[in-house]
Amino acid sequence: MKIRNYTFQEFADRVKEFHGYEAPGIIVGGFMVDLAYGHLPEGWLLDALSETPKCLPDAIQLLTPCTVGNGWLTVVNVGRFALTLYNKENGEGVRVFIDAAKLEAWSELKTWFFKLKPKKEQDRDLLAAQIKEAGNRICGMQTVKVADRFIKKRARGLLGVCPRCREGYPIADGPSCLACSGKENLFQ
Repeated sequence: MKIRNYTFQEFADRVKEFHGYEAPGIIVGGFMVDLAYGHLPEGWLLDALSETPKCLPDAIQLLTPCTVGNGWLTVVNVGRFALTLYNKENGEGVRVFIDAAKLEAWSELKTWFFKLKPKKEQDRDLLAAQIKEAGNRICGMQTVKVADRFIKKRARGLLGVCPRCREGYPIADGPSCLACSGKENLFQ
């Protein structure tokens, strides 16, 4: 059993090193990324879209060249455990999601996914075994074309010095940075 170029245990170890523990959501996400890759043509320049900020972005960043930092991974929190890998030039891609109906065969996996018990009451060993056994069989998949707003070029443009905070910011944001203009409040 492989998750991209890793054995299950190699990927679990990589998740632990990256995330601090073998997070079930990242491991499930690994199977999801692997499934999507298996249905993409060779040679595509990829971008990725995660429909949740929880765990899936980490799986995408561990298994693809798409990261938040390089701008190839976009996270839009619509609350669904789903990801899309798509051609950055035309937006065509593959969306993979957890198919709720397919969880019935794995009781602890279902309990974890739907949070039917608090985390401390879940059987971690059984959950790990069921994730490994289920693999990508709990996933649904569809071909999609992402919205045009995800395809457009996202250049930062020219930078200037904000007259208020004296820090660099994209000039296209206006006469001052978004924080100083009040459009983005980061702190109380």
